[in-house]
Amino acid sequence: MKAVVLAGGYATRLWPITKHRPKMLLPVGEDTVIDIIFEDLEEDERIDEVFVSTNEAFATEFEEYLADSEYEKPTLSVEETREEDEKFGVVGAIEELIEREGVDDDLVVVAGDNLLSFEMSEFIDYFESKGTPAIAAYDVGSYDKAKSYGLVELDGEKVVDFQEKPEDPKSTLVSIACYAFRQEDLPKFDEYLTSGNNPDEPGWFIQWLQSQEDVHAFTFDGAWFDIGTPDSYLDAVAWKLDDENYINESATIENSELGTNVHVMAGATVTDSSLDDTIVFPNTTIVDSDIKRSIIDEGTRIEGLEFSGALIGAHTKITDEMV
Repeated sequence: MKAVVLAGGYATRLWPITKHRPKMLLPVGEDTVIDIIFEDLEEDERIDEVFVSTNEAFATEFEEYLADSEYEKPTLSVEETREEDEKFGVVGAIEELIEREGVDDDLVVVAGDNLLSFEMSEFIDYFESKGTPAIAAYDVGSYDKAKSYGLVELDGEKVVDFQEKPEDPKSTLVSIACYAFRQEDLPKFDEYLTSGNNPDEPGWFIQWLQSQEDVHAFTFDGAWFDIGTPDSYLDAVAWKLDDENYINESATIENSELGTNVHVMAGATVTDSSLDDTIVFPNTTIVDSDIKRSIIDEGTRIEGLEFSGALIGAHTKITDEMV
């Protein structure tokens, strides 16, 4: 069995934090977002190779990351795009990877920006027990949130309807970009695309596939985060930290008050300040400031400020004298 970890998104809603780094490599506690998926796939003996599907813009970052890691299964598979408007679409990227890498086995596909509360082995067990294509589905508990995803309707565990990003969702059960396909299903990607169907969202492919054969849904409780916005990234870190704080041993905290879910990375300094629900990247300096629910990129200096809900790019200097 092969696996594909989708890591080709440009994450423009997280700019400037992700303008020069893949969002899958954003830190979440001691790990990165993608580490949690890699660790699961590394441990599952049924998976013999993991393709990391990314674009030319981030290929170097992933090459360096994988070279420094201890993972044995991942290999980089690069699509020839450098800008958001050049993307093949997710379905197109999967089909291109299948052809490029000569994949001819059962295939698990998971978005690299997924933070999941279940282990991938549980999903693979489910897929093998059903003997059909399978998706993972989660109840987001909000009709408004459901509008942003592929809506799943089930009869028992069988998918009987699938609607991609409906304007008027009838339920809150959504697909979470985690799929498994049998070897015999793989040619259907080409059939779907050559028929002129939507190459972008995988939900359109699942909707088409479900109309032709049985597809089953693995549902789960717990947590799921689709890390694509500042709020979702902060929420994912808060879930991982579980109301604790994670302070790198080389960071300096002096005469400061830390609330909960504060992540301060290597070489950062926080002095005479208050932080809550905030992520501070390496080598940033914060002095005499009160900061809540914000993300502050590396090498930045903040002094004498009070703010909430900010997203501040790398190597920025903002002081009370400048405001």
